Amino acid sequence: MPDTTLFIHMSLLLAGIGAFAGVFAGLLGVGGGIVLVPAFFYAFQTLGYDGPDVMQMCLATSLATIMVTSARSVLSHHKKEAIDWDILKGWAPGIIIGAVLGMLLVAQLRSTTLQATFGILALLIGLYMAFGRESWRLGASMPVGARRAAVSPAMGFLSVLMGIGGGSFGVPLMSLFSVPIHRAVATAAGFGVLIAVPSVIGFLTVGIEGPVPPLTIGAVNLIAFGIVITITLITAPWGVRLAHAMDPGPLKRIFAVFLVLVALNMLRKVVLG
Repeated sequence: MPDTTLFIHMSLLLAGIGAFAGVFAGLLGVGGGIVLVPAFFYAFQTLGYDGPDVMQMCLATSLATIMVTSARSVLSHHKKEAIDWDILKGWAPGIIIGAVLGMLLVAQLRSTTLQATFGILALLIGLYMAFGRESWRLGASMPVGARRAAVSPAMGFLSVLMGIGGGSFGVPLMSLFSVPIHRAVATAAGFGVLIAVPSVIGFLTVGIEGPVPPLTIGAVNLIAFGIVITITLITAPWGVRLAHAMDPGPLKRIFAVFLVLVALNMLRKVVLG
């Protein structure tokens, strides 16, 4: 039976994480996973669940929350006819294959390797958020044929390695190939579902070494999942309202700096132990 005080501390900490992730996801259009994974990592460490597979649990639990939030987002965007279903259908097979391969690799890696991977990729995303320009273009339309067959699995694969949905890679990619930003954000929500569902199914069967929080199935912690989902569904609309009331540009740059610092700290922990 888990200690009651520890359970309360865990619940409060996770509620704060969910509130933070929800507001920033709504405000800046970034996926909650980019916030949740490092937040889960520091929370589980603080609570004493710092086993050799702690990052697996962070990635899997983050993807479980994305499964719900992305599905909800898809329904909302579909009502507004904002999703490009041709892109989503064409990219779905590759993304699913990449997500499954990513889950299988994550199941074999230790926490330090996953920390390093998250740190490097988050650093790149943060730098793109800080210095990327909306005017940058790689083409007039999304890749098809061999290029799509190569890029779509890579997106699913890298997203699972970071425990994130479709926004962090999908939105910049579609923007670079001339997809309007609102359509890109809507379609990327569909990418999130394609990434999260098959990977979470796999993570539910993964064995975790070391101490784990109560109510953990495979690599997914149900307490963190339930609390974060409940809070983010409440706070994400607050972020959306804030985005309409103010210029999110400066905040996006501040968030980029925050993300770079989080990534560097994650890499520091890998190097120094």
